[in-house]
Amino acid sequence: MTTNTLFAADALLPEGWARNVLLAWDDAGRLTQVQAGAQRPAGTETARGPVIPGMPNLHSHAFQRAFAGLTEHRAEQHDSFWSWRTLMYRFAARLGPQHMEAIATWLYAEMLEAGYTGVCEFQYVHHDVDGRPYADDATLSLALLRAAKKVGIGFTLLPVLYQTGGFGEQPPTEGQRRFVRSTESMLRLLETLKPQCDAQGARLGLAPHSLRAVPPEGLRDAIAGLEAIDRTAPIHIHIAEQTKEVDDCVAWSGLRPVEWLLDHAPVDERWCLVHATHMNDAEYEYAARSGAVAGLCPTTEANLGDGIFDFAKWRSHGGAWGVGSDSHASVNAAEELLMLEYSQRLARRQRNVGASAAQPHVATALTLEAVQGGARASGRATGGLAAGQQADFAVLDASHIALQGLPAPDMLSAHVFASHRTSAIEGVWVAGRPRVSAGRHALHDEAAAAFVAARTQLLQD
Repeated sequence: MTTNTLFAADALLPEGWARNVLLAWDDAGRLTQVQAGAQRPAGTETARGPVIPGMPNLHSHAFQRAFAGLTEHRAEQHDSFWSWRTLMYRFAARLGPQHMEAIATWLYAEMLEAGYTGVCEFQYVHHDVDGRPYADDATLSLALLRAAKKVGIGFTLLPVLYQTGGFGEQPPTEGQRRFVRSTESMLRLLETLKPQCDAQGARLGLAPHSLRAVPPEGLRDAIAGLEAIDRTAPIHIHIAEQTKEVDDCVAWSGLRPVEWLLDHAPVDERWCLVHATHMNDAEYEYAARSGAVAGLCPTTEANLGDGIFDFAKWRSHGGAWGVGSDSHASVNAAEELLMLEYSQRLARRQRNVGASAAQPHVATALTLEAVQGGARASGRATGGLAAGQQADFAVLDASHIALQGLPAPDMLSAHVFASHRTSAIEGVWVAGRPRVSAGRHALHDEAAAAFVAARTQLLQD
């Protein structure tokens, strides 16, 4: 087995910034050596800027990238998440497999160019446009797997269990007909997809959509079935995103959503609580203690008017967290960190909330924590630049006007807070293979054209 190497004048390791770092990895794309204070071996490539760990994107609905920007007009007197959801359902009703693959291919290339090296795909559009299963029940999931393989992004596939239209087993609406399936059919789908995921190095998990969409019996049986397939598989769930959801859950059960879940499900480090925006003090402590990762999607939560997660409170309890781009109003890992920090500044009326005792630079502290939490939520060994982890990393563009002439920690700060929505990523590597060079993916133009064609067709139909 050969060894591959890259030398970096500056690299962000799990313990912080280091100088003169030699990275080495094997043919499987696993880091075998991360040596600070090293001499550059003859013939070893030198990174063109500081090297930072690749960011896992822990929450994605790929098809919604083609919908981004199309709801920024008033449809009701008081627009909200719920009115946005109605419009989203209409868009989802038109998707075909070819649209899904084209949209996802472009989106995943965008993610790589923006510093994401892996994505957790929360996939809930399962059936044909009439609500009937495709002849091959895995059709749309396979389209996403093909897209991920094509662009070379790390992948965690999370087929979504969706059964009811609201708490108390309310019937699904017409707009949800493509999402709904029984627990038994979900477990058959997982068994079908497992070898497909294994073959391309992807991870397979499960996403009970939400407590309003999966009744207690379905949740219990699905988790038991998943454990029979893979006891370590990640489990993601939307929870406490909206105050109406909290109120409806209390009316149904007498408990708040996070409280109910923690009392009734085996929540542990495999779980990702997506959003978890509206928790009380006891829930913050209870959830953090479970080991679950909080899946924060700051730009989507802002776009939908969800509310503000109490980040400082979560961290005070030692809670793990990561970021996702969710509806893809933004596809930019740095911008998610910026929005997270700015939301906390607005809520608390103070600055540099995301800094830690170990890392006074906000961008450094947030990057390291988001990488760790995102890796756990992904169920993949992508937790940073350390031996045994996958060789997923990005190289900052030291020639970018916002970064030029700065020391490495300030370059990362400028990338997050001062690059004015332009990418300051020069290169991206996944499993030791270069996927982005000079800021662009090799499929950039081809994938963009196919995306535009698919979106145009969807809007005309």
